[in-house]
Amino acid sequence: MPDPGRVSSTRRYAGRIINVDVDTVRFPDGSTGELEMVRHPGASLIVPFLTDPWGADPQILLIRQYRYAAEGYVIECPAGRLEAGESPEACARRELLEEAGCTAEKLEHVYTFYTTPGFTDERIHAFMASGLSRGDARPEADEFVEALPTPLARALEMIQGGEIVDGKTAVTLLYVAGFTLGA
Repeated sequence: MPDPGRVSSTRRYAGRIINVDVDTVRFPDGSTGELEMVRHPGASLIVPFLTDPWGADPQILLIRQYRYAAEGYVIECPAGRLEAGESPEACARRELLEEAGCTAEKLEHVYTFYTTPGFTDERIHAFMASGLSRGDARPEADEFVEALPTPLARALEMIQGGEIVDGKTAVTLLYVAGFTLGA
């Protein structure tokens, strides 16, 4: 039986942030079908630690950002899309400066995940940043952000209580708290 995968692809939309393709796909049973796929260059997300990550209840820097699709403000970790040819680490450093006004002495990759593999190839590379130097944020014209220094324990309560509804932030904070710092 032939290997599953893409047989052909037709670009239906090319945009600034995403592209949309209709792919003809061979499935594991040998049958074929069409799937609409959102193509995304990927992104990096940063959990910025204002205090020692391994100290008692470390303080992190979240942001409150206006998100049109969510019809209001969302609390999240700084994050952003990779530019053409940019490494995930370089993107993380750039986004940390843009959205939080910080540079990091240490940046550690902790996890990479697909956001919604049913219809997009977007992957997010999550990092922990420590040894921060703070300055002024440099958001893009369509970014409206406010810094929110928050104890990690409080951020986890905010996930549980539905105050943090951003999926990439929730999964990364839970991963960092449970597997990186909790290990």
